[in-house]
Amino acid sequence: MSKKQQKWLICYHLAIGGLALISSGLAFSTFFTHGNLLTGPSGIFMNSMLAIFLVDYLVRFRFSKNKKSFLIDNSFDMLGLIPLHPIFAIFRIERVIRLIRYYHIFWRLGLDGKLTKSVHRFFYATGFVYLLYISVVIVVLSALLYSIVEKISLSNALWWAITTATTVGYGDIFPHTTIGKIIAAVLMLGGIGFIGLLTSTITGFFTSDTTSTQDNDLSLLLKKIDDLSDQVNQLQNQVSKIQKKPHHKKKS
Repeated sequence: MSKKQQKWLICYHLAIGGLALISSGLAFSTFFTHGNLLTGPSGIFMNSMLAIFLVDYLVRFRFSKNKKSFLIDNSFDMLGLIPLHPIFAIFRIERVIRLIRYYHIFWRLGLDGKLTKSVHRFFYATGFVYLLYISVVIVVLSALLYSIVEKISLSNALWWAITTATTVGYGDIFPHTTIGKIIAAVLMLGGIGFIGLLTSTITGFFTSDTTSTQDNDLSLLLKKIDDLSDQVNQLQNQVSKIQKKPHHKKKS
């Protein structure tokens, strides 16, 4: 790749990363404000962002060599293209994270080390990130449908979805309609399954780390014992040779 192409690629990544950060930030802000991203200038902006990211996704998919790997690696990008509600734009923040990994920002800042490697291994080697994908989709989609059916704000619906999926169930918000009860039942079943898998994955990761550390310590201890045994055997052989060696008396 020529220097000119590298510069264009950096500009493209900066632009798409900036747009992803802005659109996901606006979507996240709806949890704390009463702003409506569906109408007015905000609606035009969010729809424009949706069109830009849709074209970007389709072009990258068209030129990807491995379509299956592309779909798996860009799962959050696909979620960010769901046109049901601007709230799904929050998933575009993963694009920023992927760019940080692509350019090794933590390494360039001197922050890359054992911690970041452990975090990467935790998210990807254990499959935690894919369970997180599915869990987040279930919670957000259930909250969106519940807010429409029960006619409550999205922030309250998301609070209800989180408490329901985690089986906490404070009871401050509960379904009144038949469709709302069906959504709640599906969410409870999905919550018990995938939230349980998430917690078991976390527990298994730290348990395996502890077990591997103990195994390493035991291996080092056994190796030291073997080394000491070899040294003792060598000393015993030398002593035996000295004892067997005949002593010559000096002549007067």
